[in-house]
Order: sequence, then structure tokens, then C-alpha cells
Amino acid sequence: MKPLLMIGAIVALLGALALAVPEFTTNQTKNVATLGDLKIQANEETSHAIPPILGGSALIVGLVLMAGGLYQRR
Repeated sequence: MKPLLMIGAIVALLGALALAVPEFTTNQTKNVATLGDLKIQANEETSHAIPPILGGSALIVGLVLMAGGLYQRR
């Protein structure tokens, strides 16, 4: 498989995924206090949003790269 076609497919897949799931959350555990061997930890949840224009752009760029990979001459 041609490298340009594979890169285009990956970028297009990521763009479609960004359009399908525009928001995701991550969890991070932080140490709040430490007393000797005793550790008090807090779990912090952070929400991230992917703008639709970014997902759509990635999808279009991926499709263009795939088309370029299909029509590329050796």
C-alpha cells in the first residue's frame, strides 16, 4: 500500500472520529497531601472539546491525500 494513501486514510479516520465524538473527558489523579506514608489523592476530571471545523478539515485533507495516493505515478 502506498504511504500517501495510508496517511490519508489515518487522517480521514481521525477526522471522522472527531466529528462523531466531539467531546471527551480525561481523568488525572493528583496528590493533595502527604504525611509520611499516608497519601491523600483527588481525582480531577477534565473535559475537552474538538471544534467541528477541525474535524471536518481533517476529513477533507485525509480524503485529498487518499486521492493523491491513488493517482500518484511511479
